[in-house]
Amino acid sequence: MNQKFKKIPITFKGSVFTTLILYLKSNKVNKIYDALQKKIKESPKFFKNAPIIVNLSLFPKNSNWIKIQKVILSSGFLIIGISECYDLYLKKIIQKLGLPIFSNTRKLINLKKKSIKNKILFKSIIYKNTIRSGQTIYAKKSDLIIINNVNEGSELIADGNIHVYGKLSGRALAGAHGDSTRRIFCTNLYSELLSISGEYCLMDLIPKNILNKSAQIFLKKGIINIKKL
Repeated sequence: MNQKFKKIPITFKGSVFTTLILYLKSNKVNKIYDALQKKIKESPKFFKNAPIIVNLSLFPKNSNWIKIQKVILSSGFLIIGISECYDLYLKKIIQKLGLPIFSNTRKLINLKKKSIKNKILFKSIIYKNTIRSGQTIYAKKSDLIIINNVNEGSELIADGNIHVYGKLSGRALAGAHGDSTRRIFCTNLYSELLSISGEYCLMDLIPKNILNKSAQIFLKKGIINIKKL
């Protein structure tokens, strides 16, 4: 290896991380606060110090962003950036506060036709080892098959379906690029978070009679459904 390359103290690499996106549809501070508190009560551990991106595509104009930002931060969330801010005046205020504003470009994918889906998903990626805490496995344009346990604190992400032939304790996110027809299958369900095409379900909302059982997870009318296999 080149000696000069060895001396470089940092390296940039591409990776895949999942981040919660908070869509603000109102500028009423009290309503936003109440809605956040209600969500936090569903799963306090999951939302504590959770990093989020705030989406402002539906945010009313002439709103007091500073007050709303304080409400979000006081609720225990960490704002790591803003997306889809189309109000130029508001954008300047946010930038002065030091928050990054992510690109407004959005990929629109039509997955209604089988032929399109077949082009997007063309293979399966298989892992035989235990997926340990801190690991993130991403199956791009494919299904993800794990023939082992998925430990708490780990993360599975697939553009296609996810199959776990073991205990699923970590996070599992299928249909990562918007395909709402994708599913998650596992032989022992005890997941921290389940997600299909951006819609998610926390462990607290998994029916108790399905925990530690074989299950499939899918979307029906935009709502996460969990059924025994």
